[in-house]
Amino acid sequence: MADATTHIVRAALRPKLYRDIEIPSDRSLYDLAEAIVRAYAFDLDHAFGFFPKLTGHIYDAKPRYELFADMGEGGDSLSVRKTTVVQAFPKVGTAMIFLFDYGDEWRFRVEVLALGEREPRKRYPRVVASVGKAPPQYPDPDEDFDEED
Repeated sequence: MADATTHIVRAALRPKLYRDIEIPSDRSLYDLAEAIVRAYAFDLDHAFGFFPKLTGHIYDAKPRYELFADMGEGGDSLSVRKTTVVQAFPKVGTAMIFLFDYGDEWRFRVEVLALGEREPRKRYPRVVASVGKAPPQYPDPDEDFDEED
């Protein structure tokens, strides 16, 4: 729906570990990736992509949107900088895997929960709900992170 001015998306690592983010619909997928990474207190220091295939070998998904496309190395991937949120996520219920860091493979399930309207004097993107404790981006190999937290 192209006339909605904001998208409210859930970026979940697990069912009880997620962040709901409201972002203007006309912002880029790069901006959405940055908002997700920031919501989990990660650094945006790795390549990433959005894949519409939610399970299995997600790299076969089409269309897929990858930072590599913006760097001239994406093959048949589409740009994350030129693709808007509303183009990639056109309606409520649309979901993709946001893969951050191809080495560590942080996989966030991103789904559109609702469409909204921009409010004056609000800063976007913004976290509107936060459930669960975010894991460290670079866990100490000598410590176990309790995945149920």
